[in-house]
Amino acid sequence: MSKIISPKVEFAKLREKVKSITPEIFDSEGKFLNLIEGEWKCSGKPLDFISPVDGTNLGALPMLDRENALRAVRFASGEFRVWSKTDLDERKNRVSECLGLLQENVDLIAKLLMWEIGKTYNLALTDIQRCIEGVQWYVDNIEKLLENRTSLGLISNIASWNYPMSVLMHAVLTQVLAGNSIIAKTPSDGGFISLSVTFALARSCGLPVSLVSGSGGELSEVLVRNEHVDCLSFVGGRTNGRDVAAQLVNRQKRYILEMEGVNTYGVWEFSDWDELAKQFKKGFDYGKQRCTAYVRFVVQRKLFPQFLEMSLKVLNSLKVGNPTIVNSAEDDLPELDFGPIIKTEQVEELKGLFHNALTTGATPIFDGELDDDLFLTDQNKSTYFAPKSLVNLSRQSELYFREPFGPIDSIVLVDRIEELVGEMNISNGSLVAAIASDDEKLANRLSKEIRSFKVGINKMRSRGDFDEVFGGIGESWKGCFVGGNLLIEAVTISNNRQPLRGNFEDYTLAPDRR
Repeated sequence: MSKIISPKVEFAKLREKVKSITPEIFDSEGKFLNLIEGEWKCSGKPLDFISPVDGTNLGALPMLDRENALRAVRFASGEFRVWSKTDLDERKNRVSECLGLLQENVDLIAKLLMWEIGKTYNLALTDIQRCIEGVQWYVDNIEKLLENRTSLGLISNIASWNYPMSVLMHAVLTQVLAGNSIIAKTPSDGGFISLSVTFALARSCGLPVSLVSGSGGELSEVLVRNEHVDCLSFVGGRTNGRDVAAQLVNRQKRYILEMEGVNTYGVWEFSDWDELAKQFKKGFDYGKQRCTAYVRFVVQRKLFPQFLEMSLKVLNSLKVGNPTIVNSAEDDLPELDFGPIIKTEQVEELKGLFHNALTTGATPIFDGELDDDLFLTDQNKSTYFAPKSLVNLSRQSELYFREPFGPIDSIVLVDRIEELVGEMNISNGSLVAAIASDDEKLANRLSKEIRSFKVGINKMRSRGDFDEVFGGIGESWKGCFVGGNLLIEAVTISNNRQPLRGNFEDYTLAPDRR
């Protein structure tokens, strides 16, 4: 393979383009600002943001204190009163104008995502295109979706770093279209620059959106518990989600809390290994840093030889490297399966989980290594982690009951169907699951026993697009379900008092608030 010699996507050039398109997001010294009270201001306390790609300093998050965040929330709440009275056709026109600006800048946004969160160009492009296409579906169908419903109020959005466009920006623009005002927190681990650009474009179209950066400890009270916030939309880890849920106890507030579970793929009486290999390879997109990634495979023991042959072939084919560099022979971005893990601390945690599994009795079947030809010479590789796979995990292993949020697969062998179901339900609820079987009737029957919101038969499931409902079971989700009409219902009030659909805690049913 020809040696890779230079960056293809240079961040300095991207930053200059950002300044030319959205100069308002910077102060006179080139520091990033927050979007509060309808203006870009308050550089806050700077927190250096380091790219996972190679350790480059991309700038500083403008971390707000509680008082400035409170000002932002109060102003955003006030914007709702005007925006909710704006004619629906006008709201559609402004959101459509915003989508047009996003479309004009997809290449820039995708390349920002490469540097900020380490996505390959194709995956980053998919993230922004899914946002645009998804919101367009709501623009085309909003009249019907809003029948007998009125807007709710101020929606607070706190989301993880991995899908800033197709998850966070998609939700924000849909919530605005439904007549709500928005305040969102930038993820501290990545995505704040691309979100600053897209929020600036949205604000230029007259959309009532605010964007703040800050620590969870400093801003939690303001963005979660504050009386001006009418609904909280949260996407993140289970630990933080539990903390947020605890803050909502005895509070009559709408909430959507999406958290992770251990998503499993069961294999029973199955023979189409070529098809499963395609799914297995696709499952490594973005290094399995997704809440819908499949990380646990429960396999009928007699099929383990075939499963092992299939998985090893795929694992040996995976390419992990720097997504921003060019091959000297082809002058093009490399074809990678995934790039870096989001931060060094997460890599160290993955190493710890793998080591813990080995010391508690698991057997490694694949321990990948990084290929130097997929990196710049002497570049920082501390955020890169080659895929690994284990079998026969002990129940004393940390990986047995938790999601690694990275490219470590766990394989559990079973002899009876009852064992298959039990091992697939190990995390008390998950977002997605799948069953591979030649007997589809059996697979469909088993799917009813799997504690997962979506169960694929001979295929993996994901969040879905447009009108597909999404939610979770057990500890993987709390609050309103979303997707299609349910996403609109989650952020509007029913004029005929229809109940919300979702996975709610007993302490509150998130009633309509007028």
